[in-house]
Amino acid sequence: MKSETETILIVDYGSQYTQLIARRIRENKTYCEVVTPAHLNNLKDSENIIGVILSGGPNSTINDNKHDLNDYLFELDVPVLGICFGMQLICKKFGGVLEQSSSREYGKAKLDIHIKGKIFDGLSDTLEVWMSHGDSVTEVSDNFKIIASTNKKSLSAIKVNNKEIYGIQFHPEVTHTLDDGKIISNFVNKICNSRSQWTTKNIIIKQISQIKNKVGDDNVILGLSGGVDSSVSAAILHKAISSQLTCIFVDNGLLRLNERDQVKESFKDFEKIKIHYVDASKLFMKRLEGITEPEEKRKIIGKTFVDVFQDEAKKIENVKWLAQGTIYPDVIESAASSENAHLIKSHHNVGGLPKEMNLDLIEPLRELFKDEVRKLGIELGIKSTLINRHPFPGPGLAVRILGEVKKEYADILREADNIFIKMLHEYNMYNKISQAFTVFMPIKSVGVTGDGRSYGNVLSLRAVKTIDFMTAKPFDFPFNFLEEVSTKIINEVPGISRVCLDISSKPPATIEWE
Repeated sequence: MKSETETILIVDYGSQYTQLIARRIRENKTYCEVVTPAHLNNLKDSENIIGVILSGGPNSTINDNKHDLNDYLFELDVPVLGICFGMQLICKKFGGVLEQSSSREYGKAKLDIHIKGKIFDGLSDTLEVWMSHGDSVTEVSDNFKIIASTNKKSLSAIKVNNKEIYGIQFHPEVTHTLDDGKIISNFVNKICNSRSQWTTKNIIIKQISQIKNKVGDDNVILGLSGGVDSSVSAAILHKAISSQLTCIFVDNGLLRLNERDQVKESFKDFEKIKIHYVDASKLFMKRLEGITEPEEKRKIIGKTFVDVFQDEAKKIENVKWLAQGTIYPDVIESAASSENAHLIKSHHNVGGLPKEMNLDLIEPLRELFKDEVRKLGIELGIKSTLINRHPFPGPGLAVRILGEVKKEYADILREADNIFIKMLHEYNMYNKISQAFTVFMPIKSVGVTGDGRSYGNVLSLRAVKTIDFMTAKPFDFPFNFLEEVSTKIINEVPGISRVCLDISSKPPATIEWE
């Protein structure tokens, strides 16, 4: 007898795309969990599993046997889909031949579908897909059939005869594969036969129950920044434990303009929510003096937040928990989801709490993507003006000030950023953009102000469009808008002599500069 919550397991082998698989599954209103390869040993006890997906990964299957699949997975008798590295593991398990390619197959490829079946149902005979692999499957055992190949004649999709076991060499989870999400949707709905019962309301019900069971009669403190993630965390915690929650708004000197006033306005309708306001800007700036390395800045800010929260916690009786607005992309980029993943950048709210801090950690949004968080916020009654705000990083303006962080730089950046965001609203562009901000560069450029020479800093505009924040493209601005923004910033913000535009995609760049 299966439990009411149907689950698709995603076995994470260290791919930077693993959580995109999760997001695709959840788009189909199906619950999923990301687990480590070691979890495969316990699959017999998980009777609610309706399917398993094996992710990609940075390692080679040829000379590495530590990830070889065991029999537990196939004794479970549920559909299995291997993606990239996952396909190679399946082939290796069933006696296929793998070879290290002389050149890596990376980027767009034309997929020729030979047998559609359930996995390719609804797709045309050819499909543009996204490849990212070095090793290749060159031969499969007799119990496999090849159902698709690429223009390079590589074996790109396979299926076990008479079993719902599939392998695909490309990445259907990324938007670069032009299938409109149908491949994963087909696996979830037509192969795993999901009942599609995982909804926003169910997420809220589950989180409230978990929070109540975890916290009991203890009190919780939450760092409320005014961003979407911390605000939604505050709302769901308030709904679960009400007066046991105390939100702490810390002014670290690195916030957006008028952030405190906006937080007050956003939560005025939340009955009896407790928010303590702390001005710690001088402490943060002092500790950041002379620090230029991005990772070190992040760690100092994270440690200082902990110190401030610890001091505030002492003022509140029975505080046992620190809540954080950690979301999935934070975890991914910190490589916290898998021992096989490669570090991109650490996040101050990922990785647990220092031992000296006598608080346990609670993260109600840790398994959710940004779009899921926003849906949760709407369901919880948070104002759309807050929910639709662009993301703001935990370290604040520190990761938008290149090099050493100084108060004067932060003040300049706040004013410039406010102009940029206001003009996006005026031109009705703000809601068409996923994230927009300005970046302060500690280099100077010669300019002309009036009839005299000026010598001021350089500022960059950054605006991207994305669905999942794992990949992003620069927003295509009309030139007249850019010219007007640039002129207004240079004229109204002292210290800026030149404005540039960042047109980098993610990857290879990240969205934030540091």
